[in-house]
Amino acid sequence: MNIAIIGTGNIGSALGKAWAKAGHKIYLGVRDTANFKGKEMLSLPNIQVLSISEAVKHADAIMIAAVPQATADIVKAMGDVNGKIIIDAMNSVRVKPEGYSNTFEALTDLAKGAQIVKCFNSTGFENMSDPKYNDTAIDMFAAGDSKPAKELAKQLAKDAGFAECYDFGGNDKAALLEQFALVWINLAIMQGQGRNIAFKLLKR
Repeated sequence: MNIAIIGTGNIGSALGKAWAKAGHKIYLGVRDTANFKGKEMLSLPNIQVLSISEAVKHADAIMIAAVPQATADIVKAMGDVNGKIIIDAMNSVRVKPEGYSNTFEALTDLAKGAQIVKCFNSTGFENMSDPKYNDTAIDMFAAGDSKPAKELAKQLAKDAGFAECYDFGGNDKAALLEQFALVWINLAIMQGQGRNIAFKLLKR
């Protein structure tokens, strides 16, 4: 699969490396191809850097892991996204896109014709890099109305080493999934549990 990653910080780098190792072709979409975070990823096979619009043209799926306030500018830079799947891996718990309550709402309104899913936002980058705790793989969660987008997110979660990617609900649950991310942030940072903690859904 061809995957464009916009936002090459900790989350984008962790998942880009994991997906490249799983055999996917990764296009890093950046504003300045000579100067960007995550340059070390270019030493891996299956990863190359392009402008945002060129990365999107090549992509079957697009993951955005940037700061929320950049959402509108990113949508403009992407160009035509009609029919594309966009994975929103951002959180608006501190800063929101101007005029919107969260990034999913902004993308749904601005990225015309795209199928959008909220995923890869609910835990820290350490868990993206290594989702296994001893012999147990942790879980991921996805929200959105698009079934194809959620199915793709589920497959990419498994390709990155997660045990399962659970359906969190439709578009109306995207904001709740951001709050779920805040639960992890609260436990890990505010309550001092440390960043090496994760969520696992258990069943009887």
